[in-house]
Amino acid sequence: MNVAPRRPLFNRRPQSNVYRMFLWVVMLLGGVWILQQVNKGDIKPLFEPTAIPTRAIESYLQEGDANFKAGNLGAAITAYQEALRLNQNDAKTWRELARIQTYSSAFLITNPDKKERLLQALESANKAVELAPEDSTAHAIRAFTLDWNANSFFHTSEEVQDFLQQAEQEALNAQQLDNTDTLALAYYAEILVDQQQWNRAEQIINQALERPDAAQIMDVHRVNAYVLETLGQYNLAISSYEKAIAIEPNFTFLYLRIGANYRRLAFGVQSQQGEEAARPVYEKSLEYFDKAVRINEQIGVKDPGPHLSIARTYSQLGEFFPAALNAKKALEYEPTNPDIYGQLGLIFFRSRNYEGSIFSLKCAIRGCSGEDSCIGRGLERCFPDLGENPVEVTGLAMEPNTIVYYYTYGSVLAALSRPKQNSCPEAMQVMQEVRDELEANPDDYADGRETIISIVEAGEEICSSLPINGQPEISVTAGATGTALPEGTATATP
Repeated sequence: MNVAPRRPLFNRRPQSNVYRMFLWVVMLLGGVWILQQVNKGDIKPLFEPTAIPTRAIESYLQEGDANFKAGNLGAAITAYQEALRLNQNDAKTWRELARIQTYSSAFLITNPDKKERLLQALESANKAVELAPEDSTAHAIRAFTLDWNANSFFHTSEEVQDFLQQAEQEALNAQQLDNTDTLALAYYAEILVDQQQWNRAEQIINQALERPDAAQIMDVHRVNAYVLETLGQYNLAISSYEKAIAIEPNFTFLYLRIGANYRRLAFGVQSQQGEEAARPVYEKSLEYFDKAVRINEQIGVKDPGPHLSIARTYSQLGEFFPAALNAKKALEYEPTNPDIYGQLGLIFFRSRNYEGSIFSLKCAIRGCSGEDSCIGRGLERCFPDLGENPVEVTGLAMEPNTIVYYYTYGSVLAALSRPKQNSCPEAMQVMQEVRDELEANPDDYADGRETIISIVEAGEEICSSLPINGQPEISVTAGATGTALPEGTATATP
């Protein structure tokens, strides 16, 4: 008898379902595919931040122009470099970068920094001419950059002449490409001044001023002012710088030039009529330096240059306390800059703070670190809680701009030496270094050689007469005034 099997009322035997298995395989393969697409970047993960669109080149160029107008040349350089990172073949951007880099060198303190920046500017100008050989403005700016590179403070006389010859040729090339290029004509006048062709320079800049577009070009008025101050016409130079400021009101370089010209006028008045008559002119000088400080504060630029110009002016007036305050402010901005230590040391020296000057001058020529760097800034010690931290300062090599720090340091060491605290070995070493420099580069010191030698000899005489017992009289030589080499009458220094 056939009996039907019992139905599994409570337990079902497992059974495979082909449709369910197929669904699982499809889902598994789909997951693998999605993971592959995510890894390749074709599919973006959920909740990933939205991508930021790449900035257009034009926005960087506008930023660079805006920063130059604001007087922030460092930010302008950065913006142009970012634009070039996106397009290396834009000749106009390269030439504008070269112009700004050239001008920015005027805001640097030490000659090595100036030299490096100007060589960078020349590389940019070379690139512009390479990309656009028929662009007259590119050639004009290259001429401008070559001319500013022709500086005897960081190039040999042969190199200077080579730069000037190349600059002149480039200015002429620019005019041949476009005889209506007013900028090329102005830069040519500046080159002629540096070639000491003053009459020809005056003729050329007057031609540039007659051009219809000259009134709107800052460089034309600046070069005209440069020609005028070279000819000793300081009042007219100030007027021309004012016209340049009307075009670029935040370009602090122009304010520093006006301040320097007022100070040069004040020095002339002081020598003829006395300090009281000269004081209002000195105050005009300080007014323009202060304007540069205010502009920098508004745009957040920490430029020590205006403060150093103020310090020099107060020092020239014999007011050493505000001079030292401004030099110290400059050191807050650049605490590792040895040249500023040297300038502060000269201020201390002229105010008869001889002991204080030693620390600052030593930082300038030998370098310093740790607590000595803070003492060199005129502090009792370092105060990290107040932001006065120890730093590493590298000493300056001897050259026409820095030799004053060397012979002043040597003369102070000699004058303050005692039998029990004898600094004469160091003083004599420094004096010998000064003598070696004068002998090795006589042309660089033709105007001030006799003054320097007299200071060196006075220091050597003090050390040679230092007795074994007893104390010699302190006699800091009158010639060691801490002033720089005799200033030329043609130009004014900020």
